[in-house]
Amino acid sequence: MSSRLKTRFDELKQQNRAALVTFITAGDPDYATSLAILKGLPDAGADVIELGMPFTDPMADGPAIQLANIRALAAKQDLARTLQMVREFRQGNQTTPIVLMGYFNPIHK
Repeated sequence: MSSRLKTRFDELKQQNRAALVTFITAGDPDYATSLAILKGLPDAGADVIELGMPFTDPMADGPAIQLANIRALAAKQDLARTLQMVREFRQGNQTTPIVLMGYFNPIHK
């Protein structure tokens, strides 16, 4: 477990509360909007952020996430841009854990 994730869950355990874990698809509907949403999630109460990496064939996901993947890919979101998004997020937030979620195929390339 990453140190940010462990630290956050330790804090939540001390506070005796559950984590609010949020999910967004990187690049949906476009890079700038997605980055703004990502940056706003901690202030909105997110304890942990799952950031979906768009994939062309997201068969394990439901319709809402499948459509988010289609929109993100149409906006030219890819793994490199997703990692850049995390770097930009980290410039202003060093504590909120981000878990990258995706399929193995694009990572394995």
